[in-house]
Amino acid sequence: MGVTVKTFGKTKDKQHIFLYTIKNKNGMSASVTNFGAILVNLFVPDNNGQFEDVVLGLEKGTDYYKNGSFFGATVGRNANRIGKACAKIDGKLYKFPVNDGPNNLHTDFEVGMHMKLWDAVIYSDSVEFTTLSPDNEAGFPGNLKMKVTYTLREDNAIQISYEGVSDKKTIINMTNHSYFNLSGHNAGNIENTELKLNCSKFTPVVKGAIPTGELKDVEGTVFDFREFKTIGQDINAKEQQLKLVKGYDHNFVVDGYDGTEKLVAVAKAGGRTMEVYSDLPGIQFYAGNCIAKQKGKDGVKYTKRSGFCLETQYFPDNVNQDNFKKAIFDANELYKTTTVYKFVQ
Repeated sequence: MGVTVKTFGKTKDKQHIFLYTIKNKNGMSASVTNFGAILVNLFVPDNNGQFEDVVLGLEKGTDYYKNGSFFGATVGRNANRIGKACAKIDGKLYKFPVNDGPNNLHTDFEVGMHMKLWDAVIYSDSVEFTTLSPDNEAGFPGNLKMKVTYTLREDNAIQISYEGVSDKKTIINMTNHSYFNLSGHNAGNIENTELKLNCSKFTPVVKGAIPTGELKDVEGTVFDFREFKTIGQDINAKEQQLKLVKGYDHNFVVDGYDGTEKLVAVAKAGGRTMEVYSDLPGIQFYAGNCIAKQKGKDGVKYTKRSGFCLETQYFPDNVNQDNFKKAIFDANELYKTTTVYKFVQ
């Protein structure tokens, strides 16, 4: 039990990158790095006690400078997409990097929070990362102080807690972009993974994956995961919504959202069951449709659908959608949210 530290490379300006490994009494471990506050490894037992690393990742710290898939990343200030890469706050128009067609995706590929070297504090069962995003970084107003804490609990749950405060009214919508493969990060395609989402509605998109603003019932559609089904069952269906993003890459609306922590998703494969808990209104299910062929940890070759993401969040483009809950926080208003990935037998 406890936290161990080892070097994980150096940044471009020769600062040390560290890898922090948290272990619990059951032998489960999570490794996180101060570069990008990224989750690098997550070793979890199956129902026979066999451990595998169930998240996709890269071999060393400097490899994460070229992390186009955002493996394990803490994404911010804004996760997901902002339509036309702009938004108004109190009548003032703010413009963000145009990096995904005409839109903004995950804030910025070069100066987003996944590319920062965070400060770290070690506790007995957790690592706390802090950073500052200065006013107007990537176009976002306010000096934002952000804290992300990874805690490995004794009930085999990894808890990710976020807190942030800005000195100006601004957008804050963080997420973790880990790709899971519950059979092991080296196990290949995830289409046989069984998935259940406690979501009766989803947000349809137009070209560019920007929501239409509609909350559409999943009943009778390929988006109905209210009971377990494999990711691959309908992923290649002749459905325009799937064609637009090459498979599942959609935001689902959490049933009964009230700001408290709820069970929002369950995934099963490889003798492992993962429950996802969140206090946020949405969860982005991404089936890894666009993972580029590349070498990951241990020399493993990753490719299309080698992992899937369950990203808790405020809805995509919420700042431009009248009927979506806004991820806009006043000056000195606390942004605080928690996501838990729990592994159960």
